[in-house]
Amino acid sequence: MASTYPLFACSLPFSNPRGHRSSLIKPCFFLPSLPPKGFIFTSRRNTARQIGVYAQSKNNKGISTTSSAVALGSSETAVVAEEKLLKANTDEEKIVLPTNESSEKLLRIRHTSAHVMAMAVQKLFPDAKVTIGPWIENGFYYDFDMEPLTDKDLKRIKKEMDRIISRNLPLIREEVSRDEAKKRIMTINEPYKIEILESIKADPITIYHIGNEWWDLCAGPHVDSTGNINKKAVELESVAGAYWRGDENKPMLQRIYGTAWESEDQLKAYLHFKEEAKRRDHRRLGQDLDLFSIQDEAGGGLVFWHPKGAIVRHIIEDSWKRIHIQHGYDLLYTPHVARADLWKISGHLDFYRENMYEQMNIEDELYQLRPMNCPYHILVYKRKLHSYRDFPIRVAELGTVYRYELSGSLHGLFRVRGFTQDDAHIFCLEDQIKDEIRGVLDLTEEILLQFGFNKYEVNLSTRPEKAVGGDDIWEKATAALKDALDDKGWDYQIDEGGGAFYGPKIDLKIEDALGRKWQCSTVQVDFNLPQRFDITYVDSNTEKKRPIMIHRAVLGSLERFFGILIEHYAGDFPVWLSPIQARVLPVTDTQLEYCHEVTKKLKGNGIRAEVCHGERLPKLIRNAEKQKIPLMAVVGPKEVETQTVTVRSRFGGELGTISVDEFISRIKSATEDRKSF
Repeated sequence: MASTYPLFACSLPFSNPRGHRSSLIKPCFFLPSLPPKGFIFTSRRNTARQIGVYAQSKNNKGISTTSSAVALGSSETAVVAEEKLLKANTDEEKIVLPTNESSEKLLRIRHTSAHVMAMAVQKLFPDAKVTIGPWIENGFYYDFDMEPLTDKDLKRIKKEMDRIISRNLPLIREEVSRDEAKKRIMTINEPYKIEILESIKADPITIYHIGNEWWDLCAGPHVDSTGNINKKAVELESVAGAYWRGDENKPMLQRIYGTAWESEDQLKAYLHFKEEAKRRDHRRLGQDLDLFSIQDEAGGGLVFWHPKGAIVRHIIEDSWKRIHIQHGYDLLYTPHVARADLWKISGHLDFYRENMYEQMNIEDELYQLRPMNCPYHILVYKRKLHSYRDFPIRVAELGTVYRYELSGSLHGLFRVRGFTQDDAHIFCLEDQIKDEIRGVLDLTEEILLQFGFNKYEVNLSTRPEKAVGGDDIWEKATAALKDALDDKGWDYQIDEGGGAFYGPKIDLKIEDALGRKWQCSTVQVDFNLPQRFDITYVDSNTEKKRPIMIHRAVLGSLERFFGILIEHYAGDFPVWLSPIQARVLPVTDTQLEYCHEVTKKLKGNGIRAEVCHGERLPKLIRNAEKQKIPLMAVVGPKEVETQTVTVRSRFGGELGTISVDEFISRIKSATEDRKSF
C-alpha cells in the first residue's frame, strides 16, 4: 500500500510552539496521533453537515458510519454530538482504538510484528542487513540496509509474514554474555548489530528468537507465539528512506512502516481514519482551495499566503488583537533581525545555534534573523525604570521568526522555516503569578472556543534536575500554576521534572474533529531571561528587585494553526471564517446587473461576496460546492422583480427566498455570534 504521506527519516530537533527543543531521532512522518477514546469524523451527505463515528454493527457486517445533522459553526461540542449519535443508534457501538499505553497486548503484538516482518524480509532478501525495529504510535517499523523496495515488494513481504504467523512459532527469550552476543553477530555478518550491541549498557544481553529460525537483540516484550497475532489485523503501509542513526552522513536505509491491531475491525477503523485524514490533508486542500503555497523558487518551508488564505489569516489576527486588547495587553511590532550579541545574552547562541540561520555581516557587525521574540520584548521593558505599581505589564505580538529546519523535516504548514508566533510576555510580581496564569487560561479558552476547540489535554511540567532559580521561587511558581488550573476546573496531568530549566510550564493540546491532539498553547514561567538581561523594578522600599516573566502562546504558530483549522473543518470553514461567505449566481446573464448590485450591497456591509457567471446554474452551484462556499444567492427573473435572493446553503440545501437586507442581517449575525446561518 502506498504511503498516505511522504515519509522521510532524519535527525531533527523537535520544537514546541515556543521553540524549546530536545534533540531526538524521529521519523518525519505526519499522521497525527489517534485519540485514546475512539474518534469522530465529519462528512457531508444530501448537502447537510453530518458528524459520525466509526462503528461496528451488531450483525457483524463490519464498519459502518452513523450520522446526525449538526449545524456548521454550532457551539454544540463534538462530545455532545457523539453522545447523541450513540443514543440515536442503539444497535451500534463505537469501536475504541487502543493505544500502546492503554493495551500491553497491543504493544506486544506490534513489537512482535516488527520482528516477524524483519524475518520475512531476510527470507525473501537474504542479503538485507537489519538494524532497529521498534513499535511506534500506530504500529511499527524496521530499518534495513538493502536495495530500494517497491509496493510490490511490500505485498510479497506481507504474504511471507502471514505464513510465519500461521506457523505459530514460539517467541523465545535468551540471555547471553556480551562476548557471546558479539560472536553470534559476527557469525551472521550483521554489522549494524555490533554498533547496537555497543550502545547497550546493561548486562546480560537479551535475544529473542522466532522459533529456531531467526533472532535479534531485543529487550522485549513480545507475544508468546506468532499465532497470537491476527494476520488480518496487520498491514504494511509504506517504505521510506531513513539515514542510519538519523545522520545524513551515514548510509541511507530502507524503512518499512507497518500497522498492527488486536482485531480486524480495529484495523478497518484505523484505515477509515487514515482515509478521512487524507481527505482533510491541508496540503491538498490548500492547493485545491487556493489558500497558500510553498514555492520552490523561493525555497522550502517558506509560506505564501494567497488572497483567500490571507483573508482567513486577517480574520484570525484581527480577532486575536481585539481579545488581547480587551484583556489588558499592549501590542508590539519588533524587528526581524538584531545584532547577534542580543542572542548571546539570551543564551540562544549557546543552546539553540543549530536551529538558527547563519549570521549576516553588516558594516562589520554581525546580525541575526530572530528565532524568538522574547529578547525584543525584554528590550521594550528595559527602556525605562519600572515601579512595583506598574505591574502586571502585558505585551503581545504576532511576531515572525525564522528557524533552520532540515529539508526532510519540512511538512506543509506544520513544519516550516519562517512562521508567525502569537507571542506574549507578562512581567509581574511573585504574588501576581496565579492571577496572571488564570487570566492566560481564560484568554486561551476564549480564543480557542471561537474555532470550536473545547476539548483539551493539559499537562503541568515541574522542576527538572538542572534548573535556575531557588527552591522557594520554584515552589511558589509551581503552586501558582496548580492553583490557576484548579480554579479553572480543568483536569490536568503532572509531568514531574518535565519543566524547562528556567521555570515550570503548562502545555495544552487541542483536539480536532478527528480526535487528533495538537500542541498549541503553552504558558511558561521564566526565571532565566530576567536574570540574563538584568531586568529590575523598584519595590515599595525603593530597592531593586527582579520581576517574574511569563511566556505564553495560544495558537502557537499561525501557519501551523491554519493547517490545523483546514484539517479540522476539512476546508469547510464556518460562515464567519470563510474567505468567501456568499457567492451570487445568476440563472442567466440577463440577471447579471442585479447580481452586481446585490454583491456591492453585501460588500458594503462587510460581507465577503463575489459574483460568478458564464456557466449554466447547475454547474455554477457545483463549482461553488467544490470551492466550499458556505452560501449561494441564486438570482432569477423572479428575484430581480421582487428584489430578493434565493439562498442555498452548502450544508442545508435550499433555504428559501428572502430579501437582500434579511440575507445581510443573517450573515452578520452568524459572523458576530460564530454560529450557523
